[in-house]
Amino acid sequence: MKLTIEGIKNTAEWEAKGYSLPKFDRASVEAATKANPFWIHFGAGNIFRAFQANVVQELLNKGVLDRGLVVAEGYDYEIIEKMYRPHDNIGALVTLKSSGSVEKTVVGSIMEALAADSENEKDWARLLEIFRSPSLQMVTFTITEKGYLLRNAAGLMMPGVEDDFAAGPVLPKSYIGKVVTLLHERYVNGELPVAMVSMDNCSHNGDKLYAAVNEFAKEWENRGVCKPGFLDYVNNPSKVSFPWTMIDKITPRPDAKIEKILADDGIEQLEPVITSKKTYVAPFVNAEECQYLVIEDSFPNGRPELEKAGLYFTDRATVDKVEKMKVCTCLNPLHTFLAVSGCLLGYTLIADEMKDPDLLRLVKRLGYEEGLPVVVDPGIIKPRDFIDEVVNIRIPNPFMPDTPQRIACDTSQKLSIRFGETIKGYLARPELKVSDLKVLPLVFALWLRYLMAIGDDGKAFELSPDPLLEDCKKYVAGIKLGDTDITSIEAILHRKEIFGVDLFEAGLADTVKAYFAQLIKAPGAVREVLKSL
Repeated sequence: MKLTIEGIKNTAEWEAKGYSLPKFDRASVEAATKANPFWIHFGAGNIFRAFQANVVQELLNKGVLDRGLVVAEGYDYEIIEKMYRPHDNIGALVTLKSSGSVEKTVVGSIMEALAADSENEKDWARLLEIFRSPSLQMVTFTITEKGYLLRNAAGLMMPGVEDDFAAGPVLPKSYIGKVVTLLHERYVNGELPVAMVSMDNCSHNGDKLYAAVNEFAKEWENRGVCKPGFLDYVNNPSKVSFPWTMIDKITPRPDAKIEKILADDGIEQLEPVITSKKTYVAPFVNAEECQYLVIEDSFPNGRPELEKAGLYFTDRATVDKVEKMKVCTCLNPLHTFLAVSGCLLGYTLIADEMKDPDLLRLVKRLGYEEGLPVVVDPGIIKPRDFIDEVVNIRIPNPFMPDTPQRIACDTSQKLSIRFGETIKGYLARPELKVSDLKVLPLVFALWLRYLMAIGDDGKAFELSPDPLLEDCKKYVAGIKLGDTDITSIEAILHRKEIFGVDLFEAGLADTVKAYFAQLIKAPGAVREVLKSL
């Protein structure tokens, strides 16, 4: 059994092992896709293979679509050469159910896989051809938030960007330079319409993509290195749109336990590849069962009926509300509470924390009792149903190898949006009292206790990376377990950029201080405080 076109022809053998297979005629779909491509995706990683590729397969199986996907990789070309092509662009998706069972799918909806490398003459020529095609409706991206950056944190140009600014749309080197060069090809061949759709997990992702593309177009026009009018084309929503989206699906790195399940079924050549750029890819992906993709319905060249596979199309304001619901109330705050608590209590798996009765009760209290009263209700997804799924299915999933240590990364950057917005909601509503918040201020106190890098057992542990780590550690640097003088933490409680509000002005500083004083009394104090609530 091999994950190749030839290898999956013995359908009875695969189905006997519990695999769902493509149910469409691949040859005709491939021919139609190459003749009239409608969707090209940049970013050949796990989330694309687990989500977008599987959605297209579902619609091909139903007969809703008659063409498949084209995928391009603009950062790590070895993914295409060493993983996609040896397997004829076919892979296995293992969906990890919270019940402990798995659902196995052979995904064959990707018809072409290309290296977005201007030095690869064959692939680059094909990309230019695709962008000249009037049938192309959508260009989507999962290249991570940093993929849209033209400058680093110090304000210096990212590699290749300045060269691309100077050269214009010819043999680009930077990722965005390649994308804009291809878009320029579409412009010079009839100003053809298209939707440029970021599907990365970051706020207002469409604006991030637009900002990068617009800056390129502006520079090229100013320097006279592109066809005049390109900037107007980029800024004409009836020609080029940059919709916002909200994506939510956990897709961890391919897991050895899953590889063994597939190998025991008889699948060969499952070995993962670690590329020279340290990308870890395998012929299979593993992912949680829950998924959401909410998309602003702005497609100047039309779009496929992806709603028939469970995707949501709506207006920009609703996309923003769904994101706020997830990030400010129904998922991310619960994760952050579990992250700092888990690190202090010595947990190494988020799912295990949901078996802890103290943590489970407080997670529910944080979400249902303290968050829901001020939740941003998007209308298309019920917040209570979303939390139900998070608490009962997603976080407790024993198959999901997510750790509190990973989620604790960059906590200083997360507190203001994940908790500060709830505080502001309480302050804005006369019928609500900030003093009723109990678990939310406890999270702040737990984080300060976490910054001491001493577990509840009294032993040191390693703090997760955070850009403000050294700055924030100084507020607790002189405090030891058993101390009673905690005045050094008062200064950080004023910092609106960390908490979203000045905690003294919001009326929560004394509560945070009181919790912190209890949390540092002695080893075991963290557990006692959690129990007391």
